[in-house]
Amino acid sequence: MEQESFLHRVLKIVKDETAPNVPLIEFRHPKELEDILKDDISISDPVSDQQLEESVRKVLHYSVKTNKPTFKNQLYGGTDPYGLAGTWIAEAFNTSQYTYEVAPVFTLIENKMLNHILKLFGFPDGDGIFSPGGSISMLYAIVAARFKAFPEVKSKGIRNLPEMVMYSSESCHYSIMKAAHWLGLGTESVRLIKSNQCGQMVIEELETALKNDINSNKVPIMVNGTAGTTVLGAIDNLDKIADICAEYGVWMHVDACWGGSLMLSQKFRTKLKGIERANSISWNPHKMAGAPLQCSLFLLKERGLLHEANSAAAQYLFQQDKFYDVRYDTGDKSIQCGRKIDAFKLWMIWKARGDIGLNQMTDYIMELAEFCLETVALRPGFRLVSAPLQCPNVCFWYIPSFMRHQTEDEKWWGLMHKITPKIKEILMTSSRMMVAYSPHKEHKNFFRLAFTFHPKLKEKDIIEMLQAIEDCGEMITIENL
Repeated sequence: MEQESFLHRVLKIVKDETAPNVPLIEFRHPKELEDILKDDISISDPVSDQQLEESVRKVLHYSVKTNKPTFKNQLYGGTDPYGLAGTWIAEAFNTSQYTYEVAPVFTLIENKMLNHILKLFGFPDGDGIFSPGGSISMLYAIVAARFKAFPEVKSKGIRNLPEMVMYSSESCHYSIMKAAHWLGLGTESVRLIKSNQCGQMVIEELETALKNDINSNKVPIMVNGTAGTTVLGAIDNLDKIADICAEYGVWMHVDACWGGSLMLSQKFRTKLKGIERANSISWNPHKMAGAPLQCSLFLLKERGLLHEANSAAAQYLFQQDKFYDVRYDTGDKSIQCGRKIDAFKLWMIWKARGDIGLNQMTDYIMELAEFCLETVALRPGFRLVSAPLQCPNVCFWYIPSFMRHQTEDEKWWGLMHKITPKIKEILMTSSRMMVAYSPHKEHKNFFRLAFTFHPKLKEKDIIEMLQAIEDCGEMITIENL
């Protein structure tokens, strides 16, 4: 009873520390924060429940409140309340997804979710698994592509195989480089294909690179198309990539971790035309759709390949003489052994909102992003990096008054490169906003506003955020750069 009472009190603290009147962040530099929390984060000696509550409250006080409308720092934001409830339930039941016997209903729910989502993406007879994130899904994709090309790799390794190469846009997520390293292929096996001004892979460059490698006796094993790049939200021409992969017999993966949520919309799913022709897809509902971290999927068109490529047939866990249908034991197709029941929180969201509700939420944020794009285009001092809208990413510079009406030479852009992070610093230290910035190709640092399902914003929230950027930008002078 004492522990239950403690849990209720902690929930009260969470509610207090995420209330509307609580600042987004009370920023402190690392050493300063370490000194402030020195006793609170120490774990050497046991403390009373009251002391623990005080420490928890202090920890949350200095933490970022990602549920705030002004948290626009990442490709995720506030959580869907139904998903949050699903997380609490999943954690309370503390079971693993690897066998039916320890997670009977959760196993059925995972299967139901996978089948529904596979049909949504055009893989009606496919397979899939929930993974810890997009980077792990990239690992799954390369393992599947390599196994499909060279099944013997599972037992013999890569030592006697020809040199394998992969292809991805230069604007893609960095996980393909890490995966190439982890899997022993090496980062030099990844060909980063030029992208255009909108961030999309140049298809002609892809085909040229493929031909050059084939002529050099290298073996292309995978082309990674991106549906929603991290910065510009660019969507590659998936249909044309599929054409090339079909012609050369190469595995096609689509990193739709960000943009995959557009499939929830009848109107905007056309932006992902061609995704149904891929061999595999990754999608992160914990990004745009607001499922609590972590909630990611890896989907394959070919049923059975996931198990064949990854199974280890551990007899102490996946016994084939169990008293129930062992086909419901899904753990052997996973890289992990212990696996959280991530499907349940997504099921809670989908059960509550249905296809119709998720469709409406997708349409709403795309319309909101379009409003932001149009507002930025017309607002003095703001300048768009790219248009039209692909995913709900709006990228722009804010040019302070003292920088306007000047020759925009290398020196001028060098100052702009410093101004953008300085604006972010002022926004963050004043608790007004957290917003991402990035360079891209020849472009100097600019802001990226990415819109997510939660919390639900209104047009006035966007105006206020742009005003905050303008206010902080006007505080900058040459002297304080």
